[in-house]
Amino acid sequence: MSDASLSRQQLITELLTQGVKVINPSAQHVSRHGGAGPSDHQAVTVDGVTVMVPIYTQSAHRSPWQMEHNGEHSRLLKNAIPVREISVAQRPRFYDLHTADGIPYSHIATLHGTDVLATTVLQTCIRYENRVKACQFCAIGQSLAAGRTIERKTPQQLAEVAKAAVELDGVKHMVLTTGTPSGSDRGARLLVESARAIKAAVDLPLQGQCEPPGDAVWFQRMKEAGIDALGMHLEAVTPEVRARIMPGKAQVTVDQYLTAFADAVAVFGRGQVSTYILAGLGDTPEAILSLSQTLIDLGVYPFVVPFVPISGTPLAQHPAPDAAFMASILQPLGAMLHVGALRSSEIKAGCGRCGACSSLSSFEQAIA
Repeated sequence: MSDASLSRQQLITELLTQGVKVINPSAQHVSRHGGAGPSDHQAVTVDGVTVMVPIYTQSAHRSPWQMEHNGEHSRLLKNAIPVREISVAQRPRFYDLHTADGIPYSHIATLHGTDVLATTVLQTCIRYENRVKACQFCAIGQSLAAGRTIERKTPQQLAEVAKAAVELDGVKHMVLTTGTPSGSDRGARLLVESARAIKAAVDLPLQGQCEPPGDAVWFQRMKEAGIDALGMHLEAVTPEVRARIMPGKAQVTVDQYLTAFADAVAVFGRGQVSTYILAGLGDTPEAILSLSQTLIDLGVYPFVVPFVPISGTPLAQHPAPDAAFMASILQPLGAMLHVGALRSSEIKAGCGRCGACSSLSSFEQAIA
């Protein structure tokens, strides 16, 4: 590894774990406050890499990192000392549009990073209102309660917004996630309906995200509807942490996820199935790396990101992991991905391809 690559890895990892304090916010910049993740973030480009840095969290308010805007220019400072010139994601043009019935396009789908469109098709979850079962980090209800989104996005609305985002803002791929409904398909049916409408309107790579459906036939249905990549998110990897942090979701065991991953890879292909793992909730680096190796062997991309505490959730005061903890996972994981021939750049759509919530791709590229 070159000194430059090490410097970039360290810089991005620190920004993601410590957050950034914004000195003079600009109304033209696009950020996310609350809601389904990534939340409380601002997309910036540092050394050619887009990063979703936390700006509304408690850690960000205490961070040694600052972001300063001066007209068209932005720069990154550490302890008031300038470090880098950066660019900040601007408000996309499609945000200015409304549906025929007056719903702002930004209430239907939002810009993540600089070129990713994302939506939560169903902004409610069977577990969210029951804090005994709810994922303790989840903020899916916040943007709905604040009136910044609508509960159910129809396929027609999603197709309309996706087409506009591609034509007006050059969006390159789209994430369709969902709160978990009561049916055994666990949201796959909603993704199928949505994907079919979007693909009929615009040629846009799609990632679907849901819990493992009760019947593996849904993987083929999602693929045939136009979903190019699939995310099924473990969040935590050990039974103890899963039971403590997400008691309802933990009822779908890691072994059940592994079975679903194998079934999904058979449909979508090696490297087109991924999972989100939140580091810093209690799992050790060894546990995360051990399961990551199992996932890589199956053909699943383990997208490991630092946990970001979101305001208004039960884990709002939970500390984010530090940069050294993240490096102890991401550096060996980058090597494991290289050996397993899984590359974020080859994922057709979704969080792993975007990579803005983790410095994993920088470690992956350093090995390559």
